[in-house]
Amino acid sequence: MISDQVTKGADRAPHRSLFYAAGFTDEELQKPLIGVVSAQSDIIPGHTHLSKLADAVKAGVYAAGGTPVVVPAIGVCDGIVMGHRGMHYSLASRELIADSVETLAAAHCFDGLVLIPNCDKIVPGMVMAALRLNIPAIVCSGGPMLAGRVNGKKTSLSQMFEAVGAYKAGIIDEEGLQKCEQSSCPSCGSCSGMFTANSMNCLSEALGMALPGNGTIPSYYGERLALAKRAGMRVVKLVEENLRPRDIMTEAAFANAIHVDMAIAGSTNTTLHLPAIANELGIPLPLKKFDEISKTTPNLCHISPNGVHHMDDLYRAGGIYAVMHELNKKEGMLDTSVMTVAGKTLGELLPGHDVRDYKVIRPIDDPYSVQGGLAVLFGNLAPMGCVVKAAAVAEKMMKHTGRARVFYYMEDATQAILDGKIVPGDMVVIKCEGPKGGPGMREMLSPTAAIVGKGLGETVSLLTDGRFSGATRGAAIGHVSPEAMEGGVFAVIEDGDTITVDIPNRTITLNVDDETLAKRQAEWKRPPLKVKSGYLVKYCNSVSSAANGAVTTTYCEGAF
Repeated sequence: MISDQVTKGADRAPHRSLFYAAGFTDEELQKPLIGVVSAQSDIIPGHTHLSKLADAVKAGVYAAGGTPVVVPAIGVCDGIVMGHRGMHYSLASRELIADSVETLAAAHCFDGLVLIPNCDKIVPGMVMAALRLNIPAIVCSGGPMLAGRVNGKKTSLSQMFEAVGAYKAGIIDEEGLQKCEQSSCPSCGSCSGMFTANSMNCLSEALGMALPGNGTIPSYYGERLALAKRAGMRVVKLVEENLRPRDIMTEAAFANAIHVDMAIAGSTNTTLHLPAIANELGIPLPLKKFDEISKTTPNLCHISPNGVHHMDDLYRAGGIYAVMHELNKKEGMLDTSVMTVAGKTLGELLPGHDVRDYKVIRPIDDPYSVQGGLAVLFGNLAPMGCVVKAAAVAEKMMKHTGRARVFYYMEDATQAILDGKIVPGDMVVIKCEGPKGGPGMREMLSPTAAIVGKGLGETVSLLTDGRFSGATRGAAIGHVSPEAMEGGVFAVIEDGDTITVDIPNRTITLNVDDETLAKRQAEWKRPPLKVKSGYLVKYCNSVSSAANGAVTTTYCEGAF
């Protein structure tokens, strides 16, 4: 075992003395050391309960003959950091999480890992580390929160952000706004729509790295604690079987995950996180791959913000394995020969996971649309691509031309929307919010929610080299690559230009002649970084394009 390096032999007597100081026994040091990586904190609602799950995992590890060792991981609550300087750290934290989990596990010679994330960047960061380490590992998330209820209707965080726009527009009063804020997020857990956290927790199942139910069992159910115990028991078996992340997360597994992503209309952030995870294997996942799969994959679910259903509805309908069971009825959707952390192939696990509610998971022959929930657009504005959640776009906005209203800061754009300076037919363009320019590719939930809240969701679009929360809906197009800090046509859009978007045909065009564009680009100068010191400067200087997953590390062939 790997842990023999710190627990066995006379040379390791000093090491054992430190284990004894922490309360370990001789018997425990004879068993596999399992790192239980808990992202518990008191600041993130999705993480406040993770210590209970860690205790359940520990019980499972002990029951199966292992020794659990709880270690921490940081996290950022995207909802709390939304709309201010804190959002610069959100995507950037993914790299810190991956680096720290790798460091803790490698330095202390763990034999296996149970990863307990729940929100946004924490899930991919932990999985990236698992691939680097390539020791037996399993994901056991904290689960989604209960949907809220306002005026008898289910609601979630996305409606809360939209309520701010409604308040500014005079649609609701202060009492209505207060009712929303007190009722939209009623429990611990990841926010109740198909936002980034839930998208990644669901795709962990599709990748084979989590047991069935990981993405959808509600956070407050006893079944979630039971899942944690099973994850703890299972990781010890994974160590015994020597079944590792690189045996599971193959190229076919990533293709499966993208198919599922399109079927559930996951967050656009999945086009950042899946490539970043695959990068640890040296597997390229360009945006074109997402679009190719989207064109052949039916959209089966409309979970908030795309529709009226929430994560608890998807759970009751059978969860992600039910989605995969339905997808598998169409030839070419899934490779069922891939291995999973359950020690069985996907094909062996799918039987019995029938859809329980076809209102929530549509039949394969009667989908919401014959194409997937995400679309990738290309054109002179975005030669490397840009991403839109097509499932959340109103029909009349699938093809449209808008007048550019250019901003360099998200806050300025949001204020202009709330102040009534954006009118029907406008396209809000926010530059210099990409991985380098933001820095950190900030999410644009505040301006997109303001657009919807002001009643402009079917007449105003937004284009940015930043990104969007999974809670965003409407004609919101992000991840423009190359970003403005790297030059290109997007960097030289001017106020009043017109931009044509054609989502069905996957094109986006700045309607300015080539001669004018060439003149603008010749005069363009790269703006200075928005930060002067600290971690974000390091991040700016090492991060890659959003088209490549905004990674800061590259795969090295032959690395140990």
